[in-house]
Amino acid sequence: MKTMKQEYFVVVLAHSLRGRLRRIHIPHQAVYAILTLALLGGISVFGFVASYARMAWKVANYNHLRKDADAMRVRYQNLQKEVSQTNQQLASLELYANEVSVLFGLKQKLQGPSDIAMQGKLVPSYAESVQDYDFLRNANTLSLLTSSSRRIHPLSGTPNLWPIDGRLLSGFGQRNDPFGDEGEFHKGVDLGAPIGTPVHVTADGVVRFAGQMSGFGLVVMVEHGGLETLYAHLSKMYVHPGQEIRRGELVGAVGTTGRVTAPHLHYEVHDNGRPVNPYQYLAKSNVFHQVAKDFPF
Repeated sequence: MKTMKQEYFVVVLAHSLRGRLRRIHIPHQAVYAILTLALLGGISVFGFVASYARMAWKVANYNHLRKDADAMRVRYQNLQKEVSQTNQQLASLELYANEVSVLFGLKQKLQGPSDIAMQGKLVPSYAESVQDYDFLRNANTLSLLTSSSRRIHPLSGTPNLWPIDGRLLSGFGQRNDPFGDEGEFHKGVDLGAPIGTPVHVTADGVVRFAGQMSGFGLVVMVEHGGLETLYAHLSKMYVHPGQEIRRGELVGAVGTTGRVTAPHLHYEVHDNGRPVNPYQYLAKSNVFHQVAKDFPF
């Protein structure tokens, strides 16, 4: 039988010193196998390089997005600060508006349907602007007259008025803590009334404190010479520290701020810094009744 000779490549190697020749027979299949492996290796290397480049691009894109997110976070924090400052300014303006309303006995209310603001922008006319100017001028004159009358009539520092029209819930002295079984000393009296009931100062004086107090919520403290009164758990405050007020003027409204179980006013009287029983003053006092002011505006 005749056998088929395998095709092959012949590689001739020559020795540089001895001059001897050496032939190496390399089959075609081996050459093809080497070329195939080289091609596969090149494809693998190319795939690795491409994968690495894609990963590097993703990392760069992620870093860029992270920088943008950090910048947006900083902008958001700055906007939060601006909103907080704006809210504080609005709260101050609302407080001053309430003070002006209480000072001059004014109550402004927008008449009309609840969605009146959606029906167009309200722009004051010339006549309304002149009317507002006359009002501010009269208000300034009234303020000067009020200040003058206060210089003529000295302050009365005896708290001889009930701060609200309400009933006595809890008295002065030792009692059980409403939030626990332990006893506590109650430094004032609790007067029950609905939320929003007007709270009146019980004597002429100067506001020493108006703000938040731990356990008492919104608190107003008024000095009356040697005496001092405290009004706690308010829902609103209509005065500010340093303000001089007269007996019967509004200091706030009944609320549920602080540690409470129901809406009421916690009222204290201090004599040279020492709490005394307010009932000794309330027993001889009258409930305040608002007198309508006959003002031309």
